[in-house]
Amino acid sequence: MSQMITISLPDETRSALDDAANEEGLSENALVEKALSDYLFIRRFRNLRERLMSQGKDLNDQDVFDLVSGRSSWIRMS
Repeated sequence: MSQMITISLPDETRSALDDAANEEGLSENALVEKALSDYLFIRRFRNLRERLMSQGKDLNDQDVFDLVSGRSSWIRMS
């Protein structure tokens, strides 16, 4: 299910979005959706890495990436 949101962008950002969408061959909507999805993934990655490091877990970035991606469940996440 999709939901619509409305955002306001400064003129410079709006112009850069238009340029990037044209360069990528994507609609502005698709580019914003991809950018937001990427941002949220990176946010989850950073938060998980920080939490695991504070618990003294000895993990590298690939381990954390696999956990965030759902590719690994070898560590209890409580």
